[in-house]
Amino acid sequence: MYVRALSVTDFRSWEQADLEFAPGVSVLVGANGQGKTNLVEAVGYLATLSSHRVAGDAPLIRRGASSALVRAVAVNEGRELTVQVEIASGKANRARVNRSPVRSPREVLGIVRTVVFAPEDLALVRGDPGERRRFLDELLVSRAPRWAGVRAEYDKVLRQRSALLKTARHARGDTSTLDVWDAHLARAGAALVTGRLELTAALAPHVTASYAEVAPESAPVGARYRSRAESVDALGAPEAVLPAAEDVEAMLLEEMRRRRGQEIERGVCLVGPHRDDLELTLGEGPAKGYASHGESWSLALALRLGGFELLRGEGSEPVLVLDDVFAELDVRRRRALARTAARAEQVLVTAAVDDDVPDDLQGARYVVESGTVSEMTAVSRTTGGGSGGPDA
Repeated sequence: MYVRALSVTDFRSWEQADLEFAPGVSVLVGANGQGKTNLVEAVGYLATLSSHRVAGDAPLIRRGASSALVRAVAVNEGRELTVQVEIASGKANRARVNRSPVRSPREVLGIVRTVVFAPEDLALVRGDPGERRRFLDELLVSRAPRWAGVRAEYDKVLRQRSALLKTARHARGDTSTLDVWDAHLARAGAALVTGRLELTAALAPHVTASYAEVAPESAPVGARYRSRAESVDALGAPEAVLPAAEDVEAMLLEEMRRRRGQEIERGVCLVGPHRDDLELTLGEGPAKGYASHGESWSLALALRLGGFELLRGEGSEPVLVLDDVFAELDVRRRRALARTAARAEQVLVTAAVDDDVPDDLQGARYVVESGTVSEMTAVSRTTGGGSGGPDA
């Protein structure tokens, strides 16, 4: 799969931009603040309906505009599909496939698939558990778009039960309504936990192998799913047999009953996949708080490369997006990343300086400056130029 064309209107800093891409490597070169990251962010948005840089959609709409439009033509095994998403301010987003409206934007998921590696990914190792949960859930959706609906259903139930817990202290002993929402949360949560457990089991070997390639002199790394519910947590061990959703549902329900008093007292849900984590280990101990800066970068890179290799091995080859990362990596890590990128059908790279991009990644070059984007000629490529640092 590759993206043949991209068009954005009122997206981030762009009033309008139109690009044509081909399979292979495409590098967007531009100084800070010129908007090159905004363009690859648009591609990633079509794949996940979210940004790798911000939590909400509002910052994606150009200042002064009421909505933003992102459109791409994706080619999959010779078949072209045009996918379009309108990001609205204060209203529900709308989407089209081949100019026909779809009932929900989630119906476009799977048309474009991406794996994005960006400076923000350091938070996968050093950040809060929410960063790693988001990583798992986005990878789940990339494997099978139906998981977007599973996650949305869980979030809906979680909001309802959380609101009920805040008022449960005044219910005067009547817990019948809470019993009903316990069952709903256990059922929806079990589906998500089961998916994450299976994903982690499939992903972990790829992460370990990718890290060994990027940092061969370092201690080995591992990844396991860690639940706050003790009975569920045992299922995340590497040697554990993957459970049925019904078994996880029963475990979550029992844990909620056991901790009901604490939940009512605090007014929050203490049980469920919204409390879980992807535990990353370095040698015999946790990576978070102990990995050096270089080891943390290597592990973040290994998580993304592991996800790329997993999707690729399952036949859903994603577009590999490398957003301003080469300037952050030493020579060895650049080469390791370039070796993986060379195996991808399509790679989109952003860089402040063309010289930051390894020579192994030969392909089309585009200059992004002053609100325009144009393909660089072979002669101008040899002149270099630009300035370093992260993009805006």
